[in-house]
Amino acid sequence: MRGATGARPGSLPETKAGRSTLLRLGQVDDQRDATPAAGPELVGDGQGHRDIIIIGGSAGALDAMLDIVGAFPAEFAGNIFIVSHIGANRSHLPVLMTQAGRLPAAHPENSEPIRRGRIYIAPPDQHMLVEDGHIRLSRGPRHHFTCPAIDPLLRSAAESFGPRVIGVVLSGTGSDGTAGLAKVQQAGGMTVIQEPTEALYPEMPRTAAREVQVDYAVGRAELPTLLRRLSSETIAMKASPTRQSTSQEMSKVERPVALTCPECGGALREAGGAGVKQYRCHIGHRFSAAEVLDGQIDEVDRAIGVALRVLNERIELCRHMSEDAREGGRSMGVAHWKRLRDEAEEQLQVLQQFLARPPARPVDENGNGLPEPVGSPARRKKA
Repeated sequence: MRGATGARPGSLPETKAGRSTLLRLGQVDDQRDATPAAGPELVGDGQGHRDIIIIGGSAGALDAMLDIVGAFPAEFAGNIFIVSHIGANRSHLPVLMTQAGRLPAAHPENSEPIRRGRIYIAPPDQHMLVEDGHIRLSRGPRHHFTCPAIDPLLRSAAESFGPRVIGVVLSGTGSDGTAGLAKVQQAGGMTVIQEPTEALYPEMPRTAAREVQVDYAVGRAELPTLLRRLSSETIAMKASPTRQSTSQEMSKVERPVALTCPECGGALREAGGAGVKQYRCHIGHRFSAAEVLDGQIDEVDRAIGVALRVLNERIELCRHMSEDAREGGRSMGVAHWKRLRDEAEEQLQVLQQFLARPPARPVDENGNGLPEPVGSPARRKKA
C-alpha cells in the first residue's frame, strides 16, 4: 500500500459543506439532462490514460466526492462515475457535483452513449454499469443490501476498460467496493481508498484494505491531487478479452442451493429411499415432488396477485399525478408521469399474458395428469 496517511487534523465531516450546499439549493429537480459533450466512444488499444475514474461511497463520503470533482478541469477528456448508497431516495448529487466543479454531471439514461468530459451518477434504485461504450442501468438484485451498489460498476468498468480504470472507495459502512477493487486490480487498473482512520465511517475502506493490496490509501485532502496525477499518466493498453457482460451476469438466475418448504419456508433436502423420493425440511415437514410443485404454484399465484394489485395502483397514481401536472402547466411533469404509467401498463400486460397460460401440473409416465395432493392449496381453494 502506498501513500497511507493518518487522520488529517481539522478535516470536515460530510455534514458541513455538503449539507449547507443542499440547504442553499432547496428543492431542486436533479433529473434534468445535461447537454451531452461530443466525443468518441471510450475504446481503443495502444497508448492511453487512466481516464475512467470510478468513485464509490456511502455515509460520510459526500464532501470527499465534491473535493474530487472540483479538482478536474473542464478540459478533462475522461469520465468520472459515481455511486452513492442512496437506495430509492431522491438524489441531489447531479446538482451538487455540477456546482462543485467544471464538468457537467447527470443521472444517465439506460443505453446512453458514454461521452468524454462527463460525470455520471448512479440514479436511485438502479445499478449503473458500463458496457460497449454505453451505460446500462439495472434494477437487478441488491448487492450488500443496497441498490445502487459500487461493486457492479467497478466490475463492469474493469472488464470494459482494464488498466484505464481508477477505482476509489470512500467512507461508508459494509463491504461494498471491495470485490470490485479486486477486479480492477486484476485488470491492471489502480485502486485507491480513503485512509480509514480519517473516514467518518471507516468500515468500507478498511474492509477493502484488509482484502485487497490497494495501491494508495490517502486522506481526503490528498485524494484530488492523487487522482489528477494518476489520470494524466500514460499507460499501455490491451484489448479487452471476450467476456460475458456484467449486465447479463446480474440478470442471470442461478440454480438454487435448496428447495423451499411450502409450510414454513425452510430449506428442503431429499429424504426417503430410492423407490419413493420425498423432501423434508429441518423442522420435519415432508412432501412428495408433486406436493412441492403444488406449493410452488400457489406461491407464484400469490406473488402475481400482489404484483397485479401494485401495478394497477401505480397506473392510477401516475394518472392522477399526470393530470395534476397538466393542470399546473408542468409539461416535464406530464412527460415524467406518462413515462412511468406506460412502463407500469407494459409490465401489467406481460403479467396478464403470463396468467393466460395454465400452470404446469405433474404427470405420470404416460403423460396423464396426476391428482392434486390431498390438503394442497389448490384443493383447499376448491373445497
